[in-house]
Amino acid sequence: MKLQLIKSIAVAFTFLASHVDGQEVSASSPIRHKVEKIEGLDIFYREAGDPSKPALVLLHGFPTSSQMYRKVLNDLKDDYYLIAPDYPGFGESSAPSTAEFEYTFDNLAKVVDGLLEKKGIGKYALMIQDYGAPVGFRIAVKHPERVTGLVVMNGNAYEEGFGKEAWKPIFQYWKEKTPELEKMISDQVFSHQGMRWQYTHGTRNPENINPDNWNLDYFKISREGQARIQLDLFYDYQNNVAHYPAWQKFLKEQQPPTLLVWGKGDAFFPESGAEGYKRDLKDIDYHILNTGHFPLEEEGDFILSKMRVFMSKISATK
Repeated sequence: MKLQLIKSIAVAFTFLASHVDGQEVSASSPIRHKVEKIEGLDIFYREAGDPSKPALVLLHGFPTSSQMYRKVLNDLKDDYYLIAPDYPGFGESSAPSTAEFEYTFDNLAKVVDGLLEKKGIGKYALMIQDYGAPVGFRIAVKHPERVTGLVVMNGNAYEEGFGKEAWKPIFQYWKEKTPELEKMISDQVFSHQGMRWQYTHGTRNPENINPDNWNLDYFKISREGQARIQLDLFYDYQNNVAHYPAWQKFLKEQQPPTLLVWGKGDAFFPESGAEGYKRDLKDIDYHILNTGHFPLEEEGDFILSKMRVFMSKISATK
């Protein structure tokens, strides 16, 4: 009964906050909800603003989707062009089985890059959080000339940036991919309580975090086949670590202007992950915030004020 209630709430939330049959909610909607066919998949994305204006690509983390950027889309839409895709297996995008699609970060990045190519977006800033970092850095390394700047929000690119306790079962999973370990991870991480914990852990005021976040994520991750999809991505995350030297080289050589806003209460990516960026970048606006893994939920006003200044600065120089 409880699970059914959660699913019913999530369905209603998705209908109201997302889209209807992959189309725009209305002709006057400030945020447009669209779908493009990329690599044979229906890739959903939220789009706002005038495409002739400076572009900002918003790349979401786990276990969520482009809905995590709703505040950014609403706040910056008058001055910039924003696009926020859902990766395959997430949000409203296609979620083929693991037999039909190989869930790796290489492939997630390939799909997002394909969307940007199809949309003809030749220059853009990247906002990266959690999974958005390995997706975004792959794109940045491939197209360094296209990246006008980075907004980094708890998006790791350094080995010292892992929260050892939170990542302990995943580190073990990389060494021994057993059914028993998969069940333990699934029971803990993919549960309703696990979804809630990711949003509230490390925050100053957990009661101020909107429960629609974890209810929607739980609904999505409870779909058939999702556990296998997410476990495959957990296993593939070790390949991101192997790419860290290349991403750090990109930062050192390209020196993209960067705004860093990082929740220090993040159990997965603590403040030590942010410090690496400070070593490698010269032009960095650096802010450690007293909140958790999803800083926009508790520090949205501050982050948006910094983003307006940052986007204005890099738009004027590009």
